[in-house]
Amino acid sequence: MTRNSPFPEKSSRAHVLFINDTSRNGGPGQTLLNILKYLDPDRIRRSVMLPREDLVSHRIREWNAAETQIIEPAILENLVQPLSRAMTRQDFEAPLPLLCVRAASNIGRAFLGMVRLVAHVRKQRYDVIFCNGTTAGFIGGLLAALPGMPPVVWHVFYPAVPRPLRPIHRWLAARVKTILCVSQAVSPQFSSCAGKVEILHDAIDLEVFDRAIAANNVGTGSLREELGISDNIILFGAHGRIVPHKGFYELIEVARSLFVTLGADAASQCRFVVIGDTPQDSPVDHLALCREKVRSLGLEGFMHFVGFRSDVRPCLADIDVAVVPSIYPDPLPLSVLESMAMKKPVIAFDMGGIGEMVRNVREGVLLRGTPPDTDGMARACHDALTNREKWRGRGLAARLRVERHFDARPHAAAIQSILLHLAGKEIL
Repeated sequence: MTRNSPFPEKSSRAHVLFINDTSRNGGPGQTLLNILKYLDPDRIRRSVMLPREDLVSHRIREWNAAETQIIEPAILENLVQPLSRAMTRQDFEAPLPLLCVRAASNIGRAFLGMVRLVAHVRKQRYDVIFCNGTTAGFIGGLLAALPGMPPVVWHVFYPAVPRPLRPIHRWLAARVKTILCVSQAVSPQFSSCAGKVEILHDAIDLEVFDRAIAANNVGTGSLREELGISDNIILFGAHGRIVPHKGFYELIEVARSLFVTLGADAASQCRFVVIGDTPQDSPVDHLALCREKVRSLGLEGFMHFVGFRSDVRPCLADIDVAVVPSIYPDPLPLSVLESMAMKKPVIAFDMGGIGEMVRNVREGVLLRGTPPDTDGMARACHDALTNREKWRGRGLAARLRVERHFDARPHAAAIQSILLHLAGKEIL
């Protein structure tokens, strides 16, 4: 472990260790940043543990969002990752004996890291441990099972853990103090300890989106110029990790269906754009497969996969309608809230917690997700193309809903109240 100098203690402050199991700025990483940024540093001393340096750690420093950062490489992002660096896709092609050696070494490294973590927690005398993500939850659950540990909070983004892990997951859930679920959709897995479950919808930092909206008003959107698309063409946009359960194969089918319905001439009035990539710790490059499928269907020029962007706001500024094609119980995808914050209406399959954000025919259109109604999604896109003012109104309604229900400031305040209560520091 490496750590910086601690911030001076105050009697009314709660010292909280935030464990985040990924260093990449995906949904959990961005959510953690939004929480840390709006916690009151006079009440919460923020120590953050991450597996390595990456976007999350850089932005914590940029935003001055924590007093201490702790890098703990024993927080595994993949069981067969090399010992000295982050996982790359090519590592999955290593010989089986090498993969076995790496797995065994990583298990040993995780065990030693857990021993260090226990000693560290006891030395620092944290008031609360906040676990952000699946692996972080297992780590915190193991800590909670030990005597003399501070109360542990699970912040849950996942709809379920793999079946072999469910018995230990239930056992650990019974030992943590509070389970914060980001949507109703993820709470059923905790039926055995429902009394400690709270539903606290995820949220986003509206201030940064307001700056992006203001910038776009003076013409600094990035996608149209990059792709050579004029302002009068409707852009249907999607963003996120390009992995199978996020439904981008299905989105290609939606684009194909709309293209066939419209015909080549009318189809020239719209485009599909997808922002994101396949993480390196995924064995198959799903982005490459999607691009190949677009080529095989003759949709090049109509559908674009533009790759990863560390800041999606300039891209979102240029789209007209957000499309969210997730085909699994997506807990509460930030891509929906980010699009709504940019005044974009949403077309999505009604999966997981998406229906807790978007109300059908108010902020967009929700469609059957099992099996995915790709034809219905294509029809909704066609309606957005032909009834533009109606859909602009839905975009304004989407922004208003985010302002009322998904703003990072009250979200962080609610979490701060929970942390202070668990730490016994509610009264100055």
